Amino acid sequence: MLDLAFVRANLEVVESKLRTRGGNAADVLADFRSIDQERRERITEAEGLKAARKKLSDEIARLRREGQDASALMEETKQLKARIDELDSASNEDLLRERMTRVPNLPYDDVPVGTSADDNVEVKRWGQPKEFDFAPRSHWEIGEQLGILDLGRAAKISGARFAVYWGAGARLERALAQFMLDMHTREHGYTEVLPPFMVNSRSMFGTGQLPKFAEDLFRCEDGEAYHADAYRENDHWLIPTAEVPVTNLFANETLEDNQLTTSLVAHTPCFRSEAGSYGKDVRGIIRQHQFQKVELVKFARPEDSAAEHEALTRNAETVLERLELPYRRMLLCTGDMGFGSAKTYDLEVWLPGQQIYREISSCSNYDAFQARRAGIRYRPKGQSKSVFVHTLNGSGLAVGRTWLAILENYQQADGSVRVPDALIPYMGTDVIEPRNAAQGVK
Repeated sequence: MLDLAFVRANLEVVESKLRTRGGNAADVLADFRSIDQERRERITEAEGLKAARKKLSDEIARLRREGQDASALMEETKQLKARIDELDSASNEDLLRERMTRVPNLPYDDVPVGTSADDNVEVKRWGQPKEFDFAPRSHWEIGEQLGILDLGRAAKISGARFAVYWGAGARLERALAQFMLDMHTREHGYTEVLPPFMVNSRSMFGTGQLPKFAEDLFRCEDGEAYHADAYRENDHWLIPTAEVPVTNLFANETLEDNQLTTSLVAHTPCFRSEAGSYGKDVRGIIRQHQFQKVELVKFARPEDSAAEHEALTRNAETVLERLELPYRRMLLCTGDMGFGSAKTYDLEVWLPGQQIYREISSCSNYDAFQARRAGIRYRPKGQSKSVFVHTLNGSGLAVGRTWLAILENYQQADGSVRVPDALIPYMGTDVIEPRNAAQGVK
């Protein structure tokens, strides 16, 4: 959420920034202008009435000292107080704050202006896509032929956009998650945390999923009907990403200066309704209702967050490089960034079976946007007043998409899949072959 005082003092700048993101955010701020004007008028009227009431109170005191009747003036002060209370209770401050919950974050100045993914800027490319002496296949073909990916049975038991992994397929998923956790905790200095997989509405609000993205989430029917203005603590949603529970670990807390930067990593399932993706990526496991992800989350001082953003992104890139998967880093334009992000890098892995780069990690700096919503502060060294931290997060990596990237990049002409060298200790084999993939399950 944006700072209300900053928006009020810099409305034209805010409107200009939001126009670069597209959508109707500026329309919301036009409403902000009229509401704020009404608020100012009410404050001005209330201040005038308070001054008048003070004068009447002084006059009443004088009349009483002189033994005169002050009942008429007392009735007048009573009426003034009632009007002042009415004005104070209807100051529109709460309405303005509610408007702010629906306004996206402001892009940093170094974010390219654009309207779609076509305007994103490639800032780095690593690795050379492999040249195959046969036509490379897609991961769903490879997985089915190996007997390690079963979309048919998943559809039978759960519906579309679910997957069942057999044998070496399940082991590969588990090996990847363990490999990522080991790297981030042992080499990159993250502390592993295992959070709940269900959170309440207040937590979803804190990281910006609510109220704007309610239709993209799975809600548990264990409480009253959801209302966009009610951020409850006793209802539950399935997490769309570990970013939500991990960021909210420090909700409504004040950290000490020596606790920053705090770097956390979590491996969790993620659940998304994919409400806006009908007809997209219907084949394979690119876009699933349930998938696993290793998430990186940082809490940083404002002056450190830009450097921490680069470090977090580099940590995610290192996973791809150890697995020898070609990728590129994209700086997202203003029109393609997420709702709460001030700056985002996407890492896109090369998929030879589809001849395309696909997102495998999105690494964002949220500035104080989430911290203001969730009430996460820190106390700078030597200061008594606390300020909001900056929060950052990114996939390190999406496990399922790494799984399919390995199948497509390491496929062999005989139908087998070679295991990346870094994963062999976790897999216990250097190749996935049809005969050892799923123990005969067809």
